[in-house]
Amino acid sequence: MQLVIGNKNYSSWSMRPWVLMRQFDLPVEEEMLRFDGFDDRSRFKQAIARISPVAKVPVLVDGDLTVWDTLAIAEYLAEKFADRTLWPRDTKARARARSLCAEMHSGFGGLRSACPMNIEASLPEIGAKVLAEQAAVRADLARLDAMWSEALRASGGPFLFGAFSVADAYFAPVVGRMRTYALPVSPAVAGYIERVWASAGVAA
Repeated sequence: MQLVIGNKNYSSWSMRPWVLMRQFDLPVEEEMLRFDGFDDRSRFKQAIARISPVAKVPVLVDGDLTVWDTLAIAEYLAEKFADRTLWPRDTKARARARSLCAEMHSGFGGLRSACPMNIEASLPEIGAKVLAEQAAVRADLARLDAMWSEALRASGGPFLFGAFSVADAYFAPVVGRMRTYALPVSPAVAGYIERVWASAGVAA
């Protein structure tokens, strides 16, 4: 099995399944395609187009099966490695975790646009400027803080649904953004951010 990704420092979508793979020690090989451009003539687009019909990363290749889209990859890995418990065991907690992932999948455009992922950087001055000027970013940050705080209270931690799960891998790039841009959060969420950052998959 092979996971085809872009640069994990910049590609939040690539980072999610890669963190999941490393956190749960799944037997998946990594192939990174360098971003040299995104037009049809770039080497990146030509390489990924040979693998995926949507020509985007990440892509999971398992024999003759190709799975694209981060959430679809997470679901496939959770079924293939059912003994690893990638989703919470409890039915209601699992539904809640999937709801949070789906919200991340389609939401938080303000934060994602104004604060591009760059794990290696430290940009607190940009974070302060963005917060002061962009209401959409303030709203996204407030929603994330409330969402995570509620999940942590319900589960008792240390991660969103107790043990590390797909949901934590899914939010790992957001955790990276909060650190890069020094975005202010509640004490409970600050603790969660540090735990995610220190987890085996993210640390790797």
